Amino acid sequence: MSNSKNDHHDHNHNHSKNLIKPNSFLEHWDLLLALAILIIEMVVEYSIGYILPYPFNLLINIVAYLLAGRDVLKLAFIKAKRLDIFNEFFLMSVATLGAFSIGSYTEGVAVMVFYSIGEWFQDAAVNKAKRSIKSLLDIRPDVVTVKIDGQLKDVKPESVNVNDVIEVKPGEKVALDGVLLAERAVFNTAALTGESKPDQKYKGEVVLAGMVNLNSLIEVRVSRPYKDSKLSKILSLVQDATARKSKTQLFISKFAKVYTPIVFLLAILVVFLPYLWVDNYEFNDWFYRALVFLVISCPCALVVSIPLGYFGGIGLASKNGILFKGSNYLDIMTAVDTVVMDKTGTLTKGVFKVQKVEALNGFSENDLIKYAVAIESKSTHPIAKAIEQFGDLEIMNDLITEVEEIPGYGLVGLVDGKKVVAGNKKLLEKFKININAEIDVVETLVLIGIDNILAGYFIIADEIKEDAKQAVSDLHSLGIKTVMLSGDKQSVVEKVGELLGIGVAIGNLLPEDKVNKVSELKSSAKKLAFVGDGVNDAPVVAMADAGIAMGGLGSDATIETADIVIQNDQPSKIVDAIKIGKITRFIVWENIVLAMTVKIAVLVLGAGGIASLWEAVIADVGVALLAILNAVRIQRKQI
Repeated sequence: MSNSKNDHHDHNHNHSKNLIKPNSFLEHWDLLLALAILIIEMVVEYSIGYILPYPFNLLINIVAYLLAGRDVLKLAFIKAKRLDIFNEFFLMSVATLGAFSIGSYTEGVAVMVFYSIGEWFQDAAVNKAKRSIKSLLDIRPDVVTVKIDGQLKDVKPESVNVNDVIEVKPGEKVALDGVLLAERAVFNTAALTGESKPDQKYKGEVVLAGMVNLNSLIEVRVSRPYKDSKLSKILSLVQDATARKSKTQLFISKFAKVYTPIVFLLAILVVFLPYLWVDNYEFNDWFYRALVFLVISCPCALVVSIPLGYFGGIGLASKNGILFKGSNYLDIMTAVDTVVMDKTGTLTKGVFKVQKVEALNGFSENDLIKYAVAIESKSTHPIAKAIEQFGDLEIMNDLITEVEEIPGYGLVGLVDGKKVVAGNKKLLEKFKININAEIDVVETLVLIGIDNILAGYFIIADEIKEDAKQAVSDLHSLGIKTVMLSGDKQSVVEKVGELLGIGVAIGNLLPEDKVNKVSELKSSAKKLAFVGDGVNDAPVVAMADAGIAMGGLGSDATIETADIVIQNDQPSKIVDAIKIGKITRFIVWENIVLAMTVKIAVLVLGAGGIASLWEAVIADVGVALLAILNAVRIQRKQI
């Protein structure tokens, strides 16, 4: 703010002050003292009618002026030395010093005092918005209980090492990412995902910092250092988001750079141009009008309230389990007219279960399962995990070699010296394995080839997410076209698309096919959003206008790739992201219209000699505060 104790505050309002609280009042004693002098002087003048004689009135006003505005003057001087005179600090300095030059001491002090108070409130609002964004997610405990040589010790989370075991009591937050050592535990993940439904975890499953242990004493083996926890990454992401500006913010910054010099020129014309046609021209009168013109033209309301509005939008999204990597994506989501979605893990749960196993060509079911489990254990794909878990066998890790995963096809490798191929029909054809059986199923099919012979197959089914159908319906109600692209077989994709009511559903796509389809769709879309897992779909997530990743808590690559991360995997959050973008944009433009309407009106009144410096500064500060209050209410909105 203008009365801060540092020089880091520039025209872009890099505010660094605290909220308005007791220590903040003490910190601003000089501004408060200047306000007190101004009030006493006005009370004495208007209630008693006594005016201090010259030069005492000048001296007392200079003291009040310097207390309130010395930092503004300092910054104006620093910028002027760099030939940067078209900024709010130089503008306010010229206006107030001009008031002193024509004997309007009290008004000059009032302009500086109220301008500085307005800046103080603006700083408080901006910092509150930034802190509230951080507090939505910064839920890491300050102390963690570590088990060392059988003894429990309370330490700072930063000092805990990977593979240390921490104890988490019922009701406590997990401090670091790790693996559950207890047989079973139930967690509240609302602070991370916005989802209030308890999440049940079993031994060996991942638990994340910020989850709240609900029902029993548990132990967790730490898998990541404190600074690398998923929550730390998300915090960093949200904090960085405030630095990425929307087109509206960039436009306002550019507008202010053009607008301010125009205002200076108009103020000069207000002073000198009337000389050509006004008979009883008085320099001081027209100079005073130009000062009013300068004061009301200060672009603070726009420069502060607009970023503040976007901070509010990012905060509201975070509160609802949606992470925007920048305020520019809030704007993009308001213009999205096509949403392209992956199937597995986006519209379906991605939790596959084996429905049927069929051995062929003389292979036993036991051998089929044994070799399939072995090769699939080397993949992290959900289908591979379903087969691995179905087998419930001790995997022959020492006998598995030369494994290669071919995206969009499957896996190939050596298991106990035998060449094993596991994947779709295209993969087996690629390795010239004859599929000599009639296999016609709607569900996902995984074929297993052993030493160039079809050994059998697994039929696997996924489950549609509970809110997927409603999400698609809501998108359609917003006039948004929906498309589903998947690497799964066409019959499965069509079935899911039909159940959900998706406009276009295309299957049998390799990663490069998805890129081509998205490129084709982009050519006819205003703005296109792609929703996927952020890992397998990285190319299309990157090329979309808005790349949206499902399940940001499950994958580092998701956080890195996507523009927007939906933390709890719910497709309905896509609709929420669009609504939040629209709410933010509406309030931001409300502020722009409010500020410009009032400023233009008072500029005209000031030039016409109707508005005084008092009215100009009250209008300027008042509009700024109204715009700030309007922006702050975004975070209180319900989606």
